[in-house]
Amino acid sequence: MLAKGFSKPTDRVERLRSMIVNAVPCIEAERAVLITESYKATEGLPMIMRRAKALENILNNLTVTIRDDELVVGTLTKAVRSCQLFPENSYKWVMDEFDTIETRMADPFKISEEDKATLREVLPYWEDKTISDLASSYMSEKTQECIANGIFTVGNYFFGGVGHIIIDYDKAIRRGYKAIIQDAVEALKSFDCNDPEFIQKTQFCKAVITVLSAAINFAKRYSDKAKEMAAVETNPTRKAELLQIAANCENVPANGATNFYEACQSFIITQMILQVESSGHSESPGRFDQYMYPYLEKDLANGSITKDFAQELLDCVFVKLNDLNKVRDQISAQAFAGFQVFQNIGAGGQTEDGMDATNELSYMMMETVAHLRLSAPSFSIRVWQGTPDEFLYRACELARLGYGLPAMYNDEVIIPALTNRGISLHDARGYGLIGCVEPSVPGKEQGWHDAAFVNVAKILEITIHNGKVGDLQIGPKTGEVDTFKTLEDFMEAFQKQIEYFVYYVAEADNCVDYAHMERGELPFLSSFVADCISDAKGICAGGAKYNFTGPQAFGVADSGDSVYAIKKHIFDNKDITFAELKEAMDANFGYPVDSDTAPCSASAETDIEKDLYDQICKILGKEGISFSKQSTAAAAPAICSNNEKYERIRAMMDATECFGNDIDEVDMIARRCAQIYCYEVEKYRNPRGGQFQAGIYPVSANVLFGKDVGALPDGRLAKKPLADGCSPRAGKDVKGPTAAAASVAKLDHEVASNGTLYNQKFLPSAVAGDQGLMNFAAVIRSYFDKKGMHVQFNVVDKETLLDAQAHPENYKDLVVRVAGYSAMFTELAKEVQDDIINRTEQHF
Repeated sequence: MLAKGFSKPTDRVERLRSMIVNAVPCIEAERAVLITESYKATEGLPMIMRRAKALENILNNLTVTIRDDELVVGTLTKAVRSCQLFPENSYKWVMDEFDTIETRMADPFKISEEDKATLREVLPYWEDKTISDLASSYMSEKTQECIANGIFTVGNYFFGGVGHIIIDYDKAIRRGYKAIIQDAVEALKSFDCNDPEFIQKTQFCKAVITVLSAAINFAKRYSDKAKEMAAVETNPTRKAELLQIAANCENVPANGATNFYEACQSFIITQMILQVESSGHSESPGRFDQYMYPYLEKDLANGSITKDFAQELLDCVFVKLNDLNKVRDQISAQAFAGFQVFQNIGAGGQTEDGMDATNELSYMMMETVAHLRLSAPSFSIRVWQGTPDEFLYRACELARLGYGLPAMYNDEVIIPALTNRGISLHDARGYGLIGCVEPSVPGKEQGWHDAAFVNVAKILEITIHNGKVGDLQIGPKTGEVDTFKTLEDFMEAFQKQIEYFVYYVAEADNCVDYAHMERGELPFLSSFVADCISDAKGICAGGAKYNFTGPQAFGVADSGDSVYAIKKHIFDNKDITFAELKEAMDANFGYPVDSDTAPCSASAETDIEKDLYDQICKILGKEGISFSKQSTAAAAPAICSNNEKYERIRAMMDATECFGNDIDEVDMIARRCAQIYCYEVEKYRNPRGGQFQAGIYPVSANVLFGKDVGALPDGRLAKKPLADGCSPRAGKDVKGPTAAAASVAKLDHEVASNGTLYNQKFLPSAVAGDQGLMNFAAVIRSYFDKKGMHVQFNVVDKETLLDAQAHPENYKDLVVRVAGYSAMFTELAKEVQDDIINRTEQHF
């Protein structure tokens, strides 16, 4: 038997899991009060010291909470699975949403009237002082216009803190904070006072010493709290646990961990402080099985820990990662639906000298995921030619439990992609995964991943309309459709539009980058990234060894299918003219564009459109930015006299061969559409001295920003979801999983070094039994042999998902894969649920 099954979690772990599942996410005001208090008191200091003093104030005064049953401690909120606010990044949207945030479509949060009153008092201090304000002030009107018209968004760092990074956890856990403070002290001694950067370097190192000292005190406060609780605890077992927690927090993270238990505690304290410093997306643990295994191996060898207790500790660590949460504005919440913090944690792959890295902890992590059945953290495995079959089979066995985990990544593509960007082979082999799908070098890279969502399908639509969105000439004039004599004429126009808009993507990203450099430096995080301390320069100022910016595209399959449909019917078969197709598209193929199907950019009249309109105006600090009426909405009457004609055109275009069926002619066009974007992106550089690199993944933005796109040549109606990531369009990959995977593998993944994302959905019956397990693994091996970068799976049937929609109370803990992350199905907005339901159910 290949299938081994999974053990049951302990009663403690089940109770902790239930605590997460049953939690009602809340917003708490405590951090906002503390940072505002600090900023008011430090207005005369350099910004790096203001940042350090602010974190010091937070760590010294944030409420210390130890929850029932916990073996590892450290939390940022009094309530479970709740969050703090970060007004230094952006804040106006919070006040605007006080009365709607509890009932909004995606990721609702409760907030008490007391906290609302407190926040109304402290938040106005941040008027014109936020990172978002500064970034907006740098942006040109053209960039703002592009954002307002749904061509791209830079919301991730525009509204929030810097994240998408893997620090050097080994350094934090093995050496301890005191040793790193000593590094900063030695660096201070080495500075030459005649160096023009002497003052800046001195301030940076002093900031590092300040925050690490405060972090040590933060852990000490947990030690004191555990002792205080132990003093009144009547249960002798729990009393002993609390005293052990106190002893652990007394030693770590101040000093290096001496055993697996201390290493787990040091890891959690470090992770919590990273999150409270900036609330950055995707502060990812990276290769957990590599830096934690030496402690486990030693403890198991000398008998100081049992395998069962080590497993329970590991389960408790993963529960703690589920306790973290993050609130976003209502528009961003739709793009990142599912209460996700995007902490990607990994196992497997190869060592930095090219040997297989799989170890006992790698397998235990899979056991933990099976025990918890939760959406976080995002668990990933690395696969290469040396990956043991047993490890891959075990991963497939975990995947078919139906939690959307693990995601799987191909070393044979990612390592060359990274070396192509100038990363050394040694460092590239040690890559970890961040956020959704982004490869990054732990402790050495600030990749600025997930820097923008670029709507390639929207740009294709703009090309067809000669650079216009409605009556607004937003892009260059590249030709009316009746002037294109060949497909190459059209592709040349498409490429010019891509070139034009990527320029403004780069501008927008660099404006946000500069704003964080000036107002958002992170001395704590920088302490664990090379070469920040030795160069006395924070990550936002370019202190990391490797620096990148990674804006990602979506709508690739839609663009590829559309271009192929144009090629076949307009230029090859000549059974329709381009002008006729455009007319049908402008009329949405005769279908009414109602409130559920009209493009967001058509007007600002429906509720969701007005919300988006108002939100963008507030973010950009502009009034009266108007959405031009898009031709698809303006030209579509409620009842179209040309319905029959337009429906005939749509049926013909919709029946055209599609990406996802291993048809070279189709797949190569999708590949070309993606390459045009990727090659254009890599022409640009960022303020930290690094290069832009492209990715192809959407989070769940393919649903939200599909609303900005009118009807497309492939027969897709206006406002419908776009394809997710590199995946074929939903329901169009009809020749089985190997054909679909073969198509996706033909994309040039190595040039998309910021990451690509491929979702597959299997019927449970397709992967049942040992034969199903072998077939499952064979699809993955085949896809990776053909140079696919990433794949992840939903193993669930449509009927289950439909029943969960109808009866959410019965499926409170149903976990599904959304995009580069998993989420509780019933917590997703219905439109995201529908997108998952509509994905092709593969079988053999």
